Amino acid sequence: MERPPIIRKSAAGRRVPPSAPLSWDEARRRLAGLPGGGLNIAHEAVDRHATGRLADRVAIRWLGASGARREITYRELAALSSRFAHVYRSLGVEKGDAVFVLCGRIPELYAAVLGGLKCGAAVSPLFAAFGPEPLKTRIKLGRGKVLVTTEALYERKVKKVAGDMPTLAHVLALDSAEASSMLRSASESFEIERTTPDDISFLHFTSGTTGMPKGAQHVHGAVVMHCASAKVALDLHDEDIFWCTADPGWVTGTSYGIVAPLVQGVTSVVDEAEFDAERWYSILEAEKVAVWYTAPTAIRMLMKGGAGAAKRRPLPALRFIASVGEPLNPEAVWWGMDAFGLPIHDNWWQTETGGIMIANTAAMDVKPGSMGKPLAGVEAAIARRSERGMRLLEGPGEEGELVLRAGWPAMFRGYLGEEERYRRCFADGWYFTGDLAKRDADGYFWFVGRADDVIKSAGHLIGPFEVESALMEHAAVAEAGVIGKPDPVVGEVVMAFVMLKSGFEPSEELRLAILGHARRRLGAAVAPKEIAFATALPRTRSGKIMRRLLKARELGLPEGDTSMLEEGA
Repeated sequence: MERPPIIRKSAAGRRVPPSAPLSWDEARRRLAGLPGGGLNIAHEAVDRHATGRLADRVAIRWLGASGARREITYRELAALSSRFAHVYRSLGVEKGDAVFVLCGRIPELYAAVLGGLKCGAAVSPLFAAFGPEPLKTRIKLGRGKVLVTTEALYERKVKKVAGDMPTLAHVLALDSAEASSMLRSASESFEIERTTPDDISFLHFTSGTTGMPKGAQHVHGAVVMHCASAKVALDLHDEDIFWCTADPGWVTGTSYGIVAPLVQGVTSVVDEAEFDAERWYSILEAEKVAVWYTAPTAIRMLMKGGAGAAKRRPLPALRFIASVGEPLNPEAVWWGMDAFGLPIHDNWWQTETGGIMIANTAAMDVKPGSMGKPLAGVEAAIARRSERGMRLLEGPGEEGELVLRAGWPAMFRGYLGEEERYRRCFADGWYFTGDLAKRDADGYFWFVGRADDVIKSAGHLIGPFEVESALMEHAAVAEAGVIGKPDPVVGEVVMAFVMLKSGFEPSEELRLAILGHARRRLGAAVAPKEIAFATALPRTRSGKIMRRLLKARELGLPEGDTSMLEEGA
């Protein structure tokens, strides 16, 4: 069925007004600031609430994998994070030292992160699913002083590489008798380090196509953007129940799974268990989730079970669904309408931007497949740069690199130990994102692909996302990954790796049917020339399909940094 290009929002359905011009100074004034001056994320997230009207509101509603349940108020979270801060101090952690946190999604993870921020440490949450080598690489690069983990994770993943991390002075195993005693005896009151907006807060690692992961440094001033964007891009309101499904080992799980909801004073659901469709629907229903922030991969996994599974659950509290991590295919946005009666609002940002930059907000009509529009206070453009300099592209539909006017509060302040690489990201006051995009006549931005993913075929520049989205419109296709394969005549041809929905089996007849659908939908110049059926696609732990890895495996090339690769992919 042909879908209309826009999902219109009725005036009655708008919870926030359209974005108005906003100065970051004005947004900063909405925060409390440290008593006596300064700015610290942990103070804005918990301590200021712990002594006010929200002291006894549930900050974190934790759902254990085995059925346990625990609710932690803002007062309790402030106290527990202060205990962690005292323990860090007793271990010699000073302002600027690096604290790494390697835990599953347990309540202590959140308190450990906040406690590190109270000390003025540079905090780096790590995926519990990382193997020993990725852990060692990150802790060595970040010059980690303290690692917070559990005894089981230490034995399985840290012990064998502990001798290769010379700066690591202490490992705090949370379930050990020593750590339990230290935390029990620590004070629940802590004088927060007097940090400034420009002091380092978080260290997030992002995977490159080759070589070592990059350590992006973020500052306490980012909380200004976390606060403003959570309200505008995620439509968070007082007394909301919010669920961000991202693990804190991914920047989304830190910025919008820890900081933003706590700064807003809402209740966050934290699920310890891994993805399970029925469990997720049950959580949405039982916890009365109002705002749900998840990833395209998770949405596509839910889509495999059909809209009927969602419709069986009454979800009257759910009013806003958002997605980030990779572009959301138009078919997934429409599936949200079928399954929940709500569109899924895609938004765009990067580890380097620190916060949401472009979004389909609650106030906007949604164009399925679009990233949306820049948030108030964010200036975005399309540009091309060459040896002669950069040029901004003004015309609708012109493709180029997405650039952002430098200076937003959550902008990363460096790559750890790679000053020259950091400088190369900027030119003429703009940050070059490495993402190719275009802007339409209405000001909506559309993702084309990573600059190193774009396929050049017979003079055409082909964005993999467009091809993948068209393939997913076929009734048999659950997911697709598209690469450019070298060709002596046209440079590159489009090759697609396709995962099928349950009930469909690979066959030559189906392959030809999918090829025919793609040709009708995209035209012969853009449609895939080859289709391979796949049982799985390599993806990062945050859900992005690793196209470069698909290409490397197909062509027998070096795989580069695979530390962010999902286990078993």
